[in-house]
This record gives sequence, structure tokens and C-alpha cells, in this order.
Amino acid sequence: MKEKATASPTPTPVRRGRGRPAQQASVGRDVLLRNARKTFGTRGYDATSVREIARDSGVDPALLAHHFGSKDSLWEAVVEQIAEHARPMIDATAALRESELDARARVDRAIEIYIDKVFEEPDVGLFFSTATTEEGARLDLLVERLMRPYFDVMVPLLQDAARQGVLKVKDADVLFFVLLNGVSKTVGYGHVMLTVSSLPRNPKKFKRAVLETTLALLS
Repeated sequence: MKEKATASPTPTPVRRGRGRPAQQASVGRDVLLRNARKTFGTRGYDATSVREIARDSGVDPALLAHHFGSKDSLWEAVVEQIAEHARPMIDATAALRESELDARARVDRAIEIYIDKVFEEPDVGLFFSTATTEEGARLDLLVERLMRPYFDVMVPLLQDAARQGVLKVKDADVLFFVLLNGVSKTVGYGHVMLTVSSLPRNPKKFKRAVLETTLALLS
């Protein structure tokens, strides 16, 4: 006697939980923060919407809400990501005070480290220059997490070189901001420089020119 065939059970469709879009599998938190950093840097906090960042990232806005909650929390997460990425640069700069290099060579090496980092992530300078127009808690966070840690390790190098007479420094604090902003904005706004120079089209030559020009200004 022939056995009756048993029908295979119909697979149950996998339902996606609320707030967890399909794109989550392919677009990670780090990528979302980088995209947010670029948009915030270009447009500023007030002119940027979470929906716009989601569109630029090719994801549903619910994914950003899932990871970060509010726009304010997303902005703060961008600052924390930059602080995390800047930590090796800050540590390397701090270690120069204990190196065998002379005071001027320490400053030169610190500037080289900084320029390497700026070229590695040029949109950080764009974000920083836009974000410093903020007031209140966002500016406080920016100073505490990004500016102050680097200031505390770079300015002593400038002061040491000034005391030893190998660097003419009228005010180390002012020089710090001239270097910080001058380099980051030159690189971050390289697309503007392209209107008068082709140099930004060659990153290697552009970096060398920025380094040599900055060091020459300190001579």
C-alpha cells in the first residue's frame, strides 16, 4: 500500500522588528557616523536633518533612530567618534616630550603627525570649523573632547621650543590655534583651492606642500 505524501510546511516569513531596517545588515554604525560628520560639517547642526543624513547614507531614518535616538545624540556620537580616532595622534604628540629629539625637532614632528591625521580624515577639519560656531552644551563638548586634549599636549612643545630659543613664539596659545585652524581648513576646503590650483588633485604633493609651508612659517 502506497504511503500518502506529506506536504512540506510553508516557511514562516521572517518579520523585521520595528526600528531595525534591513539596511542595518550592510551599513554599520561607523559608516553612519562618518556620513553624519560630513553632512553636519557641510551644512551645520541646525540646517541638517536626520532624514537628510539617512538619505545620503542610503538607509531608512529608522536605522539612525535605532542607533542614536535623537539628532542631538547623533551629533554627540560624531564628536565621540572623532575623539576616539584622534587619541593615537594625541598620545603620539604627548610622547614627544620624552623623546630624544631636540625641542624644535619635536615641534616639527608634532606638526607632521597632525598633518598626517588631517589628510587621513579631511572632513574632520570641516566639521570642526562648522561646529565651533555652536554655543552652549555642544560647544562645551567640542572643547572638552576635541580641542582641549590636543591643546594640552601640543602647547607645551611650542613653549619648550620658545624657552630654548629655537622657535620664535610670541604667544604659544595663539600659535596653536593658527596651526590647528590653518592646516585643517586648508585641507578641508581643498575643493575651494581647486579653483586656483590643481595641487589638491594630487594628495601626496598637496600633503608635502602643506607640511613644508607650515614648517617654513615657523622658521
